[in-house]
Amino acid sequence: MNSLLSVLASMLLVTTAHAASLPGDSANGKRLYDTHCTDCHDTSVLSRPDRAVQSLDELKEQLASCSHMASAEFSATETQDLLKYLNDEFYHFPSER
Repeated sequence: MNSLLSVLASMLLVTTAHAASLPGDSANGKRLYDTHCTDCHDTSVLSRPDRAVQSLDELKEQLASCSHMASAEFSATETQDLLKYLNDEFYHFPSER
């Protein structure tokens, strides 16, 4: 029983550490994504096995490209919120330290 509790506690700590890996407001990032990005695509492009983005740096580049295509100018805070949402929900890349 103690082993099971230890494993569950470890899983909770890993999940919590991962969620805090990037700064930003994931809920605001989702709102921004839903408002500005779904005109071109839905989230299936983010979760398909052959997605083009393979690193956090590539995600940042793609986000900049999509912002340009959507004619949206995001503030640095909004960009970070989008990055956090996309990484937390779909990509799970480790943060750069």
